[in-house]
Amino acid sequence: MTPTRFRWFVVFLLFAITIVNYIDRAAISYAIPLIQRDLGFSSAESGAILGAFGLGYAITTLLGGFAVDRWGARIVLTVAAVLWSLSIGMTALATAVAMLYAARVLLGVSEGPNFPALTGAVTHWLSPHERATALGNALLAVPLALAIGGPIVTQLLGWLDWRLTFGVLFVLSAAWVPLWWFLFRDSPADSRFVNKAEVDHIRTSPGVGTEAPHAVLKSWPGMDVIAALLSNRTLLANYWAFFVFGYFLFFFMTWLPSYLERKYGLNLGAVGLFTVAPWLAAAVLLWLFGRWSDHLLATTGRLRIARSYLIAGTQFVAAIAVIPVAMTDDLTVAIAGITVAVAASMGANAAYYAVNVDIVPDRAATALGIMDFAFAVAGFLAPAITGWVLNIRGSFTDGFLLMAALALSSVVVVLVFHHPDKDAART
Repeated sequence: MTPTRFRWFVVFLLFAITIVNYIDRAAISYAIPLIQRDLGFSSAESGAILGAFGLGYAITTLLGGFAVDRWGARIVLTVAAVLWSLSIGMTALATAVAMLYAARVLLGVSEGPNFPALTGAVTHWLSPHERATALGNALLAVPLALAIGGPIVTQLLGWLDWRLTFGVLFVLSAAWVPLWWFLFRDSPADSRFVNKAEVDHIRTSPGVGTEAPHAVLKSWPGMDVIAALLSNRTLLANYWAFFVFGYFLFFFMTWLPSYLERKYGLNLGAVGLFTVAPWLAAAVLLWLFGRWSDHLLATTGRLRIARSYLIAGTQFVAAIAVIPVAMTDDLTVAIAGITVAVAASMGANAAYYAVNVDIVPDRAATALGIMDFAFAVAGFLAPAITGWVLNIRGSFTDGFLLMAALALSSVVVVLVFHHPDKDAART
């Protein structure tokens, strides 16, 4: 019997909703100058609004991982997508800072479960030797959304206004929900689109030190499980490195348009175009490194090579690349440095996710929820700290230097503590 390939359509559904997810969360970074002038608030208040997403996100990305392990990705992601569609509609109706802040918190709350659900789905729908590739394909949506989102959102803002732009985004978000609900099942064995040969393929382990997908447990993780996750040195190192990645991502996602406008006097349309190159480069590198990580695992059988060295290497390049950006007044040098930093920091994204599945496949969603909590904290701190420093110093230089220091710290932590082969066997 020839195996069906519906698992890759599931990856496409995850890719599609992540595209919507990131366009929704990043749109405000392009609209914030217009909203700020319309509603009349300061740079510090802008930073607080941009960081409000991280507060909501921190709450539910952790609980979302628990919820996915309890109820499954199908229900959790359906509810989440409905709520974040409503938050985008609420943004379109905002008339004051408080309402806008509340809408951003709600968006963070509702988008929090997205990546735990994605990880839970990939755990049960992909065999071990396909996981990093599948995660890379799904996570490719993040930089791709940010690359196409800039021109799309800036064009919408130019044609319509910021309120109608968020109205359009509300419709796009809501349209995905029925597709997910009717086509996805938590276990591939329960899907009418999957034959037995594909189920057997999914459940086959290639014998490279990682386990085949477990059955869907549908239970809350106990305190012993959480304690084990929080005492695993590789997972803790992974969490810190992912926090640093999140700081890079949220800094560039929220402040890059304003940086280009303030530092180099670019107009809204030009800002949208200049943000394309960094995110497209990140998309290419993320896709290539996801496949490369699986290739390294298949050929060496060592997670340390396939995951740890990839993470440390990309963080080191990101640290080096961002330093010239802090020092230059040349737009070409700045864009080149930003492009390398964004692409490098995002290149190992699939590896971060795969580590959770490699070490605790039966509780990957919970492990990812903890990792994504660190990411959410970065999502609050990066825009808020940058806005605060900008309000005091009037310059982005300190923000770039802080990112370089964080990235170098994560290189050291990963090289010393990130040993997934040993810790997977121990767990």
